[in-house]
Amino acid sequence: MKKIDKLYVRFRDQSVGYLSLTPDNRLNVFEYDKSWLANGFSISPLELPLKSGIFIAKPQPFYGNFGIFEDSLPDGYGRYLLHKALMRQGINDSDLSSLTRLALVGDNGMGALSYTPCINLEKEETVNDFDRLQDIALEVLKEQQDNDAGMLLYNSGNSGGARPKAVFNDAEGHWIVKFRHTYDPKDIGVQEYHYNEAAKKCGIIVPDFKLVNGRYFATKRFDIDTENNRLHTATAGGLLCLSLREPFLDYSNLLALTGYITQSRDDVEQMYRRMLFNYFTDNKDDHCKNFSYHVVGNSDNGAWRWRLAPAYDLTLCTEGYNGEHATSVNGTGHPRIADFIAVGTKIKLTEKRCRNIIDEVRSGCIELLRYDIEK
Repeated sequence: MKKIDKLYVRFRDQSVGYLSLTPDNRLNVFEYDKSWLANGFSISPLELPLKSGIFIAKPQPFYGNFGIFEDSLPDGYGRYLLHKALMRQGINDSDLSSLTRLALVGDNGMGALSYTPCINLEKEETVNDFDRLQDIALEVLKEQQDNDAGMLLYNSGNSGGARPKAVFNDAEGHWIVKFRHTYDPKDIGVQEYHYNEAAKKCGIIVPDFKLVNGRYFATKRFDIDTENNRLHTATAGGLLCLSLREPFLDYSNLLALTGYITQSRDDVEQMYRRMLFNYFTDNKDDHCKNFSYHVVGNSDNGAWRWRLAPAYDLTLCTEGYNGEHATSVNGTGHPRIADFIAVGTKIKLTEKRCRNIIDEVRSGCIELLRYDIEK
């Protein structure tokens, strides 16, 4: 496979900057394009502030890559499929640099960033038969065959997460449909549908969602707006440079990040509701990549603004990380009401407002309640 020494980063049809490697090929180097400095926005405010000069990535936790570009790479299921697809071509993906991995994503990833030059794998067919995709995904995950790994990867759109997915379009817009993993119950799609219904009752903003074929949960893509423009999107993990391998995040960090990056009280309260919902309904899969932010606005007047993206991956998950939530509350995985109020007041919500939100969320998800906080 062709070695990539320099990679150009683009946002829609605009040049953002370029990526290269340090002389020892160990760390990524990034520099903004001069035109982007004049009219663009910081693609990662904490790690890559909008200013001239060269940025050098840290060795860890992303092995020399920047967090924002790590977000573009497939993980979990997508990483597994990429490994299988490349192995069939005699390529060991562990030998590839992050620049080469990003070139493999090209313009087929989540969010608005794209990478050139791109490396195209073999052209694969687009499959809209979801029963067929489900069956093939289970075969590949069970190591029964890997002939279709490339096709599954192509149809997944390089999306992240552990569960099999595919992207598709219809008259209503752009969607991600989720399939069952080998360890999931057969009704996992219906279960996630009910969780999203409850989340809406709790005042949580979620993308439009539906059941396909009565069993597959589909959620509208929030990285594409109503005018089909791609939105720059970043996970909390990408912005904070946190890896899934070390889940030591606390909701006080997420609330502080939300307040800092959005400057929006409404977005802070949205994050507060998600914290409560995840604990009340036993969704322990609340890791740093399951919270995202995106940039809205346009280049005509430079009115770019970060906002909290809609909630996603809301479903029952009792396993978590060794039976615990990936994200703690006030330093504990077994919070009481005082802990929920403590993280809220720390971000300048009043105690009265915290209690009101707690009551609203508890009432909205009462049918799914699995963890009722102690006074």
